[in-house]
Amino acid sequence: MLACGNTLRGDDGVGPWLAAWAEERFASDARVRVLVRQQWTPELAQDVAEAQAVIFVDCAVDLGPGEVRVSSVELADGAGSALATHHLGAAELVALSKELYGAMPGSSLLLTVGAGSLELGEGFSEAVKAALPAVCARLEKAVLEMLADPG
Repeated sequence: MLACGNTLRGDDGVGPWLAAWAEERFASDARVRVLVRQQWTPELAQDVAEAQAVIFVDCAVDLGPGEVRVSSVELADGAGSALATHHLGAAELVALSKELYGAMPGSSLLLTVGAGSLELGEGFSEAVKAALPAVCARLEKAVLEMLADPG
């Protein structure tokens, strides 16, 4: 699992929060590795290339507050052009792993949670707080499905 977000920017911290939850939930399963960053950078391409399956976790501003979306990560075209920025999306990271290491996960999902507030602060909006049990259940289901069939 690869989560990103800033715990000092309201709902943007949902990725790191879910990563901490997943680390605790799957602590006894050595197949589950959880990485957390403020943003996804090119340096993570090797970790992605070495994984059998990856779940990317982040907040989203194109969803309603507390809404959850799980989608397959489609390979991005032209990953090299994305390197001009220091932040990559899930699709660019998967493409970069293939480009640089000749490997990519057999299965990649992106789980996003709609942000209600990205203002400075360490708490979640009411909508995201209310959604956390359902988000955890959805994340758990995705991890268990990947463990059963990593792609």
